[in-house]
Amino acid sequence: MCPNCEDFARTVLLLGQLALYADMAGADLDFVEAVSPSLAVSLPEPPPGMFPGGYDSDDGPAYPGDV
Repeated sequence: MCPNCEDFARTVLLLGQLALYADMAGADLDFVEAVSPSLAVSLPEPPPGMFPGGYDSDDGPAYPGDV
């Protein structure tokens, strides 16, 4: 596996595990709120071929807070 592919996969896995942890009873939500933004921003660019050709990550629905 290429280094970028491995980093991407590991970070996605950690984000998923953090989401599962946040749903557990007794989860430390302060920890989740502190760690999740840092983990999300550390997500590297997806490896080539991860998304179909012509995919534009900026093209999609408007979310609250989008200008």
